[in-house]
Amino acid sequence: MKGKTMFNHVKAAPSPDLLTPENAVMLFVDHQPQMFFGVGSGDRQSIVNATVGLGKTARVFNVPTVLTTVAAESFSGPILPQLAEVFPGQEIIDRTTMNAWEDQAVVDAIKATGRKKIILSGLWTEVCLVLPALSALGQGYEVYVVTDASGGVSPQAHEHAILRMVQAGAVPVTWIQVLLELQRDWARGETYVPVTELVKEHGGAYGLGVVYAQSIIGAHAAG
Repeated sequence: MKGKTMFNHVKAAPSPDLLTPENAVMLFVDHQPQMFFGVGSGDRQSIVNATVGLGKTARVFNVPTVLTTVAAESFSGPILPQLAEVFPGQEIIDRTTMNAWEDQAVVDAIKATGRKKIILSGLWTEVCLVLPALSALGQGYEVYVVTDASGGVSPQAHEHAILRMVQAGAVPVTWIQVLLELQRDWARGETYVPVTELVKEHGGAYGLGVVYAQSIIGAHAAG
């Protein structure tokens, strides 16, 4: 009887820890040419693909998004063009600070969303990602670090920075994980098609699997 009482509260409901389109904000930090030049932790084209996939995820689910660069005109160059195309006309906050959380405009933009879960990605992991992550965590935010849409100057720099953020309370995720966590139920028809199209475009082998499944289903339907 005691065991039954203990689980009386159990119900079919999502955890409040899960990301939703209503509780999250995305922050993209320094996806710029000069920063990409220095990335040595992984394949740079894969990071570009994950970053653009993450940006399109935000667009599909109408997740508020903050774009920021550092020294765009004097050193690092413009934000990744493919990412800018996802958010046409959106203001890009350029900073002098390596720590985006020390720029008042960035902090104000995050605060204005009213969201407490920050989905964070950027270059380099060990500087421009870890600094705002620790700063936001220190002020009560929850931080989800998109590891495959981020990169450091070496594998060790990337991995150690992620470890430091995790030890401080950040949650490591991937862009596909974010996409599927926001969808979470294939019965959500309003985003079903955009999500599957996004997976086909940026999801690699998973996307090919979707293409194959749809072709088989289509062939059977036609037969």
